[in-house]
Formats: sequence, structure tokens, C-alpha cells
Amino acid sequence: MSHRRDFLKQSASLVMGGLAFSYSDQLFAKPMHSVGIQLYTLMSVIDKDVEGTLKQVAALGYKDLESAFSMKGGFYGLSAKEFAALAKKLGLAWRSHHAMGAPLKPNPNFDITKLPKFDTLKNDTQKIVDSVAEGGISYLVCANIPIDTEDEVKEAVDILSKAGEAAKKAGLTFVYHNHDKEFAQVNGKRPYDVFLSQISPDLMKMELDLAWVTKAGVDPVELFKKHPGRFPLWHAKDFDKEFKTLLPVGQGVVDFKKIFAAAQTAGMKYFFVEHDMAPQPFESIKASMDNLKKLLA
Repeated sequence: MSHRRDFLKQSASLVMGGLAFSYSDQLFAKPMHSVGIQLYTLMSVIDKDVEGTLKQVAALGYKDLESAFSMKGGFYGLSAKEFAALAKKLGLAWRSHHAMGAPLKPNPNFDITKLPKFDTLKNDTQKIVDSVAEGGISYLVCANIPIDTEDEVKEAVDILSKAGEAAKKAGLTFVYHNHDKEFAQVNGKRPYDVFLSQISPDLMKMELDLAWVTKAGVDPVELFKKHPGRFPLWHAKDFDKEFKTLLPVGQGVVDFKKIFAAAQTAGMKYFFVEHDMAPQPFESIKASMDNLKKLLA
């Protein structure tokens, strides 16, 4: 009898193990996350027709939205509640919003006086937090902030810490978005490392831009291992091999398969396709979606 019981137990274990293995195969054979879009990609068109633009985004299969700067002010000329209602009507989920960390510095290559005045975390933290919270979204992201000098890095830590505190009180998760310069040395330290070490994870998480971090020569997976769970948001975009031209996802050198395999370590909740100043934005986001279906299959 004991042999028979052992045989039945082993058989049951094998069956259950086989079922678990089969379920695991099915789970990981499909994309584990919905695909989002950072609307800065569509900056050249969205202000002209907000609803029409979002309809095209939804038609391509995008589900999540991250909003950004608009020439019309507010959220593409709408209040937070109005934009949230429009997104919901179209079957889209508004997850996150980008805000500027500080006023833009003078740039000889661009006349910033052509831009409308916009709020910044340095001067308008509470106003930004209140408006974003009104939209019912979860994440407020600092899009960029001056970090060219040691003093600017110190000021950035102060601004970001205060913004994180205000966001937390409002029930938001505050997040920082990188370019490549955060990984360049400033007086012997990388600003990105300073932010990670001097600002509590309880006050600020990170939105890792997979293209810019790759350009900086930094391995995203190693960042995830050093700071597990601190990267709830990602930007998915690509670069050519010379790191001069941004491309749709899957057309360049970024190793998306390797990075997405580490999504759980990163703590990734949402990712957003982005293509800065895309010459043909709808063609770009369609190509990115098509390639992501293959990459995440």
C-alpha cells in the first residue's frame, strides 16, 4: 500500500507540475503589459485635434497615456478632469504626466521666448500636484531639470525632494525621467547616482528612458539589480548605432528583449513608447507597436 500511495503522490505531483508549467508557458507567451504612449511624440499634431489624435492612438492598440507639455496650456487645452474623461471615453487609461523641473535655460539654438509660460516644479509644485491629482492619475514625472553644475545638482535634489513630499501627500507617486546627461560626471559624481542615494525611494521613483540610458553606456538591467523595484515607469524608444538619430522601437540598437526580461526586478508597472520630434509621428508609433508585438511575444 505504501508503494501505491507514493506512486499516486508522485503522479499527482507530475500532473500538477505539468499544469503549472503549461500555465507558465501560456502566461509568458503573451505580452505581460499593455502598451502606453508618451504624447510628446505627437506634439506636432495633438494640439490641433486632441480627440482625433487620441482616437488614432487607440486604433493602433495603445492603452495607456502619459501626457506632457502642450502649447495650448493645461492638458492639451483641457482641464485635468476634461482630459481624463476624454481618455476614458476612448477606452484609454491616463496614467502619468510630465512636468518641467525648472524654467528652461537660455539656448542659442532655440528662442525660448516663442514658448508660452509653463509651470515648473521649482516655482509651482503645489499647483502642478493639485491639477494632476484632479485628473485621478497615479504618477507625476519630472521631465528634466538643470544638472550641469554641482550647485544645480544640489538644487535639483532639493526641488525633487520637495516635489516628492507634495506628491505623496496628494496620493501620487513622484518619478524622475532621465536623458543621458544624468550619467555624465559632475565634480566626480553622476547626478543619477546622487538622486538615487540622496532622495528616498519613498519620495521618488525613476522612469528609465531605455534609449538615453543605452546611449550613456549604462546597462539598464544592472541598474535594476542595484535598485530593485525603483523603476515603475519606462520610456521605450530606439537609437541608431551612432546614437545620433532616434528611431521607432525595434529599429535600432536598444536590447529590448534583455531589458523586458528584467521587468519584474525593475518593478515596472507601465511603459510608454516615445519618439522625440518624430518627423512622421503616426508612422513611428505604428512601427513601434508592430515591433513590440514581436519583441514581447
